[in-house]
Amino acid sequence: MAERQRQRRPARGRGRWVARTVVTAYLVLLVAWPLWLVAQHTFDGGLDNLRGILDDPDVVHALRLTVGVAIASVVLNTVFGVGISLLIVRYRFPGRRLLNSLLDVPLSVSPIVVGLALVLVYGGRSGWFGPGLEDAGLQVIFATPGIILATTFVALPLVIREVVPVLEEIGTEQEQAAQSLGATSAQTFRRITLPAIRWGVTYGVVLSLARSLGEFGAVKVVSGNVLGETRTATLVVEEKYLNFDQGGAYATAFLLALVSVACIVVVSVIRPKEEPR
Repeated sequence: MAERQRQRRPARGRGRWVARTVVTAYLVLLVAWPLWLVAQHTFDGGLDNLRGILDDPDVVHALRLTVGVAIASVVLNTVFGVGISLLIVRYRFPGRRLLNSLLDVPLSVSPIVVGLALVLVYGGRSGWFGPGLEDAGLQVIFATPGIILATTFVALPLVIREVVPVLEEIGTEQEQAAQSLGATSAQTFRRITLPAIRWGVTYGVVLSLARSLGEFGAVKVVSGNVLGETRTATLVVEEKYLNFDQGGAYATAFLLALVSVACIVVVSVIRPKEEPR
């Protein structure tokens, strides 16, 4: 029996080594290497490519618009994501499973379809709400509100899918104890629930930010891609690449990737190892 166990241990060790090698190679080829090539092409001429896009007022406007839209989207998804997570985990009601399933629609539907659907709902005189919005002096499609709507939609599930497992794990005992001692719902959420889910919320925010910064398909449909007005950074990448300004395209893509990767790395470093997920 002992002999068989000794024979199995080397086999298991080799299996783990092979699995780790395959996974590492897969991640390198799919993620690390392409990002490295983008960075390499960005700095082919030193800092000239970065200086070029930062000296271009239209690119600077696109970067500012992208950051503003991403922040608005993250705020909306965080507030509603935490609320929806509490609704799904803490309450039982008819249609709960259907709601839980619908939350994954943004991950399964093409962003192009999302953009077209928003145009049909909010666009001009042909949209469902378009005439009423125009009469009220509000333009959604081909304007910043439409970009925010599209970006918020595609990043909708990310905060929820990080917070829901944490809520299920921590249970309701501490919340019930706080309420039995006279704490209000707001006090219970602020002092008990929110500290317990803070790292789930943080990861959801980081993923939502990265997704919002990189959104392309839905934004291209609803933005109109107007230079200096509704052109975002991802649309700048496409425009420069198609116009053979590959240095500018790589530099813009590098800035977007740098922010997203930096956020993920910082959160991974500062997150306590003992914190349960």
